[in-house]
Order: sequence, then structure tokens, then C-alpha cells
Amino acid sequence: MAMFRTGILVLTSPLPLIPSRIAPVLAAAAKIVEHILYVHLHPGLGLAGNYIQLAPAYIPANREVSQILTHLYAKSSNVCGYLDVRVVLSNIKNHCTAQRPFSSVQTLSEPPEVVLTDYSVVDLNQSNLVMQCLEKYILSCYTCKPNLRGMFLPCGVDDTENLCPDMEDSSLCESIPNYSDVVLGGTFDRLHCAHKILLSMSCLLTRKRLLIGVSDGELLNNKVLKELIEPYQDRVKKVREFLLDVNPAVQYELVSLRERYGPSITDSKLKCIVVSDETQKGGEAVNRKRQENDLQELVLHKISLIKDVHHTHNEEEKISSSTLRKRLLGSLLIPPKDYPRMPSMPYVIGLTGCMGSGKTSVVQHLQRMGATTINADAVCHESYKPGKPAHQKIIQEFGQDILLKDGTINRSALEKIVFGDVEKLKCLTSIVWPETAILIKQMISKAGAEGKSVCVLDAALLLEAGWMDMVHEVWVIIVPEDEALKRIMERDNINEEDAKKRLANQWTNAQRVHHANVVLCTQWEPQFTEEQIQKAWQLLQKRRPTC
Repeated sequence: MAMFRTGILVLTSPLPLIPSRIAPVLAAAAKIVEHILYVHLHPGLGLAGNYIQLAPAYIPANREVSQILTHLYAKSSNVCGYLDVRVVLSNIKNHCTAQRPFSSVQTLSEPPEVVLTDYSVVDLNQSNLVMQCLEKYILSCYTCKPNLRGMFLPCGVDDTENLCPDMEDSSLCESIPNYSDVVLGGTFDRLHCAHKILLSMSCLLTRKRLLIGVSDGELLNNKVLKELIEPYQDRVKKVREFLLDVNPAVQYELVSLRERYGPSITDSKLKCIVVSDETQKGGEAVNRKRQENDLQELVLHKISLIKDVHHTHNEEEKISSSTLRKRLLGSLLIPPKDYPRMPSMPYVIGLTGCMGSGKTSVVQHLQRMGATTINADAVCHESYKPGKPAHQKIIQEFGQDILLKDGTINRSALEKIVFGDVEKLKCLTSIVWPETAILIKQMISKAGAEGKSVCVLDAALLLEAGWMDMVHEVWVIIVPEDEALKRIMERDNINEEDAKKRLANQWTNAQRVHHANVVLCTQWEPQFTEEQIQKAWQLLQKRRPTC
């Protein structure tokens, strides 16, 4: 169990040795800090002996530093992925300046509670003095929490096998170029280490202003699991906080990017655009547009993609937001609401999704895992059989023409009347939904009396009907609209226009996900769907009441 929410790690190892030593240092830090770990680079910092060096020093922004940043963030993703690591760049410069680093104390978004270091103490009797010097040093650089604690970490074992292959290259001393105004764009969903590398390198390239376009609106339509992308304002807030933490000296301008190019093709002050292997063609397209607008072409500075060592067969090889969104499937996204009057047994899961989302296959998987299931559609049909209260009400509202010879309601005839007519559909649901809810509650109570532990309510219209207070958790199944349309057309043998009309009568994926405790997606191969369900079921067993 970590002891502190935030901390700052002072790395004193020589720069060439950091890549080979950083993994055990980060692993040790992750046992102490649980949320944000700031990293401050000061190779060769002297904390003992006759001369105690307490003044921060500038580190030249060269290829060696860029490789260390990349290696450090990549390692943090591997050994402590849950920890928010932020390498401070305030003392790393790619241009001459007369001002000394940290001429004023830098304010961090979350002041550290503990200072950690890889500094190796030769004389253990000097440990307290060295730590006092370290605390004094860090307090001269950053705002920290009162009663700042200090701890030594293992300096790590040199691992030459994991050393960056170019560390012996003399070109590592080459300075990173710098430009007055730099631009980059991205979605920046669930800010991860690849984002941090991209943003950090952009900071080092920038002398004055960094313009960042954050994708929004229609630009998100083709993203994988777009419904799980964080809201625009949340993404902007996280990016801005990260940037101000790592380098507050740069002027940051974050704008909404609702079309492909944004201000990159109209801003005459821009000098450089930061791209990745995937977005290089986009950068070239920007320059063609700038030529058309009689603007100077931008220098393209490419950042390499980072491999995800944890990726599985259905995930991208690179670290990406889409992979992180996939990993959310089956997980608990938001805690269940507490309904004091609702019995804890059986534990009721409300399973919902649009037409064609694959609810039937998910229900079958859950049945095999031991869940009792209730089909809300079947219960709804039961609610207006002859002799049931809803039966006579529907006849009074829609007339005798909807009856079959045996007195039962002709569902096809009824559907034709309400299909496409919002008011008539609303009238029908106002009759059927309350009666259906009564029957469902009776079935849930019966399942509890029979000792059933988990009951799944399969209800396409769970949220539209307002039945959330009948379930402990809402599980939502989603698929892209084009996939849902394809399934509906094949299943019901109807054309695309009619399929779209049916979907239009239901909530969108985004509306459902807003209320979801757990999200599943049946877009990919059946094996991946089954893996999601197994994950969701196993996690459910850990959190649901057992008695």
C-alpha cells in the first residue's frame, strides 16, 4: 500500500546510466507514491562532502535527453502504469538564457508530500544530513506540502542489455532544434505515456508558444469506442495541467479541433508541426494547404511511436488511447448507486443495448456462468395478454382492429400504428411499461426467494423506461451504428431506411454509456466478447454482496 498521494523523484545518476537503472527505481517509487510522481533530473547532484551543491543546473536539450525522456516514460508504463509520471523540463533548455533555472519556486498542480532519490549514500552516518540537503534543494525548486518527507531508493543495477542502442552515438550531443511557435494535434484521451512523450518533446522544441488542437465533434466519429472517449473539457484540463507542471515557461494555447486542419493552415506565426509515424502524411497535407494560403511551410518534427509490451492479440502494438478504451470493457466504470430499499439478493444487473447490439449472445454467456435471466420483452408481451390490465387499456386506446380472432393483440398491427408516431408510441409505453415493471419486480422477488444470487434483466428499453431503480448495476452493450444497421437488416430482412427508423426510436450509445456501470462491445470476434463477459463476471463476484 502506497504511503503518499504525490511525490517527487530526484534522479542524480549520470544521464547515460538512467535508462539502465530507471526500472527498479520507478518500481520502488510506485510502492511509496500512489497518484502523481514528478521526476526532476539533476545528474551528478552533490549532496555530501566538503562542497554541497544546492543550485539547480541547466541540462542541454539534446538527442540524449530526448531518448532518456522516451525511455523513462516507456518504462513507467511498463512497471507502474497506474502512476501518473511527469518529468519536469524547467531545467532542460534548448536555447541560451541568462536566467538560472528555478529563479522562483515552481508551483505544481499537486504539491509533493515526499521527495525520493536514487542518490547513493556512501557514509550511512551522513544519511540524515544528505536528506536534509535534498529536502532543502527541492524546496528551493518547487512548492511542496508541509512536513515534506524524504526517502532513499535503490539506485538500480546497471542493465546494459536494456541500454538505449544509440547511447554510444556521438550525435547524442546534437541539440534539439527550437522554434518560436509550434503546433500539434491529437485526441489526448486518457493521457498516457505516448502523449506525454509527444507533449514533452513539443515543449522542448518551443521557445514561446505551443498551439495544441484537441479533437472534438465529428473528428471523433471514426474513433474506436468513441462513446468511451473522455469529454472534451476533461481532456483539455488534463493536457493543460500536465504541460503547466512540466514546463510553465511556455505559452500554451489549446483549441477545439472540429475539422482536419484547424489553425495549422491559417496561423502565419507557426514554424514547426510535431507529428508521429501515423500523422506524418497529415503534416504534409498541412503544408500543402499552407502553400495554397501563401504561408510558409512548417518544419515537420517526427516523434516515433512507442510499443505496448502488454498488448494482446486484439490490441494495437503501439501504446494508444483506443487500446486503453478496449481495456475498459468489462471493468467497473462508475460505482453502483446505493438503493437502501432494494434487497441485496438477488443482485440485479440491468443489461441493455440498442437493436443489433448482441444482447442475446451476452445473455447466453451469463446464463452459462450461473446468472438467472429475465427477458423484459417477453414480460412486456405477457403484460397485455387477455385478462391482464394492460390488455383492455390498449384496446380502449387503439381500437378493436388490433385484435386477432382469439382476442389476443396483434403485435404486428399494433407496431404499424405506433411505428414512426411519437405520440402514439408514448401512449402505448405509458400503458405497458408500468404493468411490465410490476411483473418484473415479482419475478425478481421470486428469484430471491429461490436463493438465486445474480439476476440479469435483459431489457433493450431499460433506461428509456426508467427502470434503473430496479437494478443494482447497468451493463450497456454497444456496437457502431453501421454494424447495428447491418445486423438488423440481416436479422429482420428489412432495408436500411427502415432499420435506421428503428434505431432512431431508441437511445444512442452515448446516452446509454452515460448511465453505464459496465460497458461491453460485441463489435469484434466472439472470443473477445466472451473475454469481456468473463472479466465483467469475475469482477462482479468480488464486489457484490454475498449474503
